[in-house]
Amino acid sequence: MRFVIKHEGRGRLRVHMVQKRMSCREADTLLYYLESLAFVEKAKVYERTQDAVICYQRGRQQVIEALQRFCYEKTRVPEEVFQNSGRAMNRFYQEKLVTAIVLHYGKKLFLPYPLSFILTGFRSCRYVWRGLRLLLKRRIEVPVLDAVAITASMLRADMSTAGSIMFLLHMGGILEEWTHKKSVGDLARSMALHTEKVWLVREDGGEILIPASDVHKQDKIRVRMGSVIPFDGEVVQGEAMVNQASLTGESLTVRKGPGSYVYAGTVLEEGELSICVRETAGASRYEKIVTMIEESEKLKSSLESKAEHLADRLVPYSLLGTALTYLVTRNMTKALSFLMVDFSCALKLAMPITVLSAIRQAGAESIAVKGGKYLEAMAEADTIVFDKTGTLTKARPRVAKVISFNGMEENELLRIAACMEEHFPHSMARAVVEAAKERGLVHEEMHSKVDYIVAHGIATTIQGKRAVIGSYHFILEDEHCVIPENMHQVFDRLPEEYSHLYLALENRLAAVICIEDPLRKEAAEVVDALRKAGLKKIVMMTGDSERTARAIAGKLKLDEYYFEVLPEDKARYVEKEKALGRKVVMVGDGINDSLALSHADVGIAVSDGAELAREIADVTIAGENLYGIVKLKLLSNAMVGRIKKNYRLIVGFNAGLIALGTAGVIQPAASALLHNTSTIAISLKSMENLPETEASLPAKEREEAS
Repeated sequence: MRFVIKHEGRGRLRVHMVQKRMSCREADTLLYYLESLAFVEKAKVYERTQDAVICYQRGRQQVIEALQRFCYEKTRVPEEVFQNSGRAMNRFYQEKLVTAIVLHYGKKLFLPYPLSFILTGFRSCRYVWRGLRLLLKRRIEVPVLDAVAITASMLRADMSTAGSIMFLLHMGGILEEWTHKKSVGDLARSMALHTEKVWLVREDGGEILIPASDVHKQDKIRVRMGSVIPFDGEVVQGEAMVNQASLTGESLTVRKGPGSYVYAGTVLEEGELSICVRETAGASRYEKIVTMIEESEKLKSSLESKAEHLADRLVPYSLLGTALTYLVTRNMTKALSFLMVDFSCALKLAMPITVLSAIRQAGAESIAVKGGKYLEAMAEADTIVFDKTGTLTKARPRVAKVISFNGMEENELLRIAACMEEHFPHSMARAVVEAAKERGLVHEEMHSKVDYIVAHGIATTIQGKRAVIGSYHFILEDEHCVIPENMHQVFDRLPEEYSHLYLALENRLAAVICIEDPLRKEAAEVVDALRKAGLKKIVMMTGDSERTARAIAGKLKLDEYYFEVLPEDKARYVEKEKALGRKVVMVGDGINDSLALSHADVGIAVSDGAELAREIADVTIAGENLYGIVKLKLLSNAMVGRIKKNYRLIVGFNAGLIALGTAGVIQPAASALLHNTSTIAISLKSMENLPETEASLPAKEREEAS
């Protein structure tokens, strides 16, 4: 592909693709190609100018060679990338705005007055009829005020003012619709399914882990508890309870058995299913999410809803004020000046745009927020509860050592543990599987059906022997497994600096796997930054021992910590804090955190944690570090601050216009123009990114920002 380098900086290139015209599809193809390159950090493609901005990690020569190799025809792009990109929608609304502006001012400049008069009268019918319909239903809302203002202007033969009012209302409608659809689209894409690998059932009944992209229609896959169902399909074996809230909004799980149909993106909460794949495309899933978001009230924050209700409640007072002004002054011009100004347009437009823009900005920071009310709740939050493993501790713990209690080889014990753990998404399980992989241990399926007991462990049968792996509570208390007689001294001296995973065979302790689970290096700074951002109470809950919990709580200077807790204990704590009037945030990454995540005012899941946690949570942050929580808090605070600032500005500015109009300082046309111009100006300002509060960010994050 031919291109020209337009600008170059350190780790950044701006290139111009040499071609006559770039379509939206071609732009999406180029962007997909660039983002798939391992050495490219991020890229943007501008189809109108045919430019691409590329930020890369290593030498520029690799980027140049990759661009030279690029060819639209040879680049294979999944169809859902085109369907979900939103690029064509943005172009549509940009053209719609430009067309509206050109037509409005072109009509003013070139259309003869009689034709302009007729056209304005014809256009006004739609607004007048909308107002009349509400009056017939005995409702006085914003469209009634618009209809009265337009009608009054036309009765005074002031067609310029009537036309300007309709033009600004039309522009406001386009901007609101565009911002809403873009934000909903961005949110839906962030919620869309991203399954990398699935368990394919072979003809002999065995399983093999393969990339999701290699699955075809009629293939048979197996999905276990806590996993997201990756494709639409028919259940051919097994029974399970499936959470379909992401598609239907149902809060209760639905039983699925042979012959039932399941949908991509729903979560298998209990049981196990074998599914015959019927649909592999992701478009239907995306469309269902968009429909669900648009039909639900999830995007509405209470501040947004209050603004809308206040806007409608102010309409009768605007009409009353107009009537009183006329009765007192007997001056129709002054009365119309009052009528031309209302608070409702700006309130109804600016508030939702602020919320939706904040959601979009969060998405750009790799923070997926499922609705405006969660940002508002985050701004009001005063208590945050952290799960320990995989959240405050490193996202990828590692196996430090394997201690044998039954004389078996360490590698054989690790192989058995990995074979059991590979089916379930948890950071501890991943550590065991990774350790087996590093040692070159092959662990083909050698067990019967695997049962997962939430927050406890896994049970199965291996070569006719019952095998269990999990926590101390599960192995030694629930399962009543015994420690070999000559190994009590070894058990009492288990290294305290590690988390422990217990493996038992035939009710006898076989091994203790020591997991090195160090604190995330940013954890202390994040805790400190959250306090500065307004959180008063920071709590940690863990299934680990008191010794481990106490050590971590001391390092992080937490207000409270709880140890050896079960999922229901976390949920009960969240409910107790809420009953005391606190706004509670829960942060977790595992299946055992799901109950507490659903009970919290804001549930935050880590992106590389369990799929069930991500699906139930209200917010998902990137798994690389915890700075996303600080950014979310600062962004939420800034959003609420902007809404309150907008409210004061709208009330103050419009009150000033009313005072000037009724005093006769400005004419009705000027009042209408200033009012509508201010509405669009505030709305456009609300579309801008919220300001960064770098002073509250940890030092490392401030360095990255600069």
